[in-house]
Amino acid sequence: MDRKRSSSIEHSKSAKIPQLKMATSVTSGSEEIAFPVFPWFGIDIGGTLVKLVYFEPLDLTADEIRSEGEILMNIRRYLTSNRAYGQEGVRDDALELKKIELGGRQGNLHFIRFPTSKMTNFIDSCVTRNLHTLTFKIFATGGGAYKFEKDIVEKLKISWSKCDELDTLMKGLCYISKLNSNECFYYEEPQNDANPNKNPFTFDMKHPFLLVNIGSGISILYVESESSYRRITGTSIGGGTFLGLCCLLTGCSTYDEAIQLASEGDSTKVDKLVKDIYGGDYERFGLPGHIVASSDNGELCKQIPVEYRQVILRRKRAG
Repeated sequence: MDRKRSSSIEHSKSAKIPQLKMATSVTSGSEEIAFPVFPWFGIDIGGTLVKLVYFEPLDLTADEIRSEGEILMNIRRYLTSNRAYGQEGVRDDALELKKIELGGRQGNLHFIRFPTSKMTNFIDSCVTRNLHTLTFKIFATGGGAYKFEKDIVEKLKISWSKCDELDTLMKGLCYISKLNSNECFYYEEPQNDANPNKNPFTFDMKHPFLLVNIGSGISILYVESESSYRRITGTSIGGGTFLGLCCLLTGCSTYDEAIQLASEGDSTKVDKLVKDIYGGDYERFGLPGHIVASSDNGELCKQIPVEYRQVILRRKRAG
């Protein structure tokens, strides 16, 4: 595979602000793939969360650094030097992919998320930071790629490239599995908090498998290969349901707050375990006593004020 890279200065919509053009092309056989100019962003706008991916180049030449421009340099520093953006934006540094190769360039992949309800605030923040004065492309997926397209294009004046949600899911899965063979893992005993027995799993695209994509809702795909798959079923009970119930039952208002509360809680206070029924393990079927036999089991409902129970029932009937 032959890689060739070119660098030049491309002027933005304002003649006073230069933008570094670092177009990368990768040639493989007779096919040449052209990559967009920096900055490189990808965004998934879901029903509950917005997931933003930023590629931080590490192999900038001296000429590229001089040509970068103040706005682009400040954006890069702002995104990579902070873990929190405002009250609800978070960079998951534990998920960061360091020193990887993408599009013929070396760099780090940063993962940032914030509630979809704050998408309008995010757009306004981009305008405040003069992102709209640069000329570049953003690749977007998720339902919000359509819902917010008009506002983003009008306010940021950027090239907005919508990508199919499930296609990007498959490409991302394939890329990550090739990048790190130990990325996939499984728990032998996921219900055993003391010792779940985490083990690496060798992922192989050559064999058919089921892919469960858990977002605000859930889609289940039957995958035969990297390019051959189909959605076979799904459910509306997903991450959005989880967040809605958490907000209703605990008074929390964000996904991170719900996760924090869940990590501090004890599910055995409301769940009925196998040992609660059998007095120990169910040996005939190899079920350990700590496995959940019945989630909630009505215990949680006893702790919910009557007025909240009535709200839940009314919403179900109305739906």
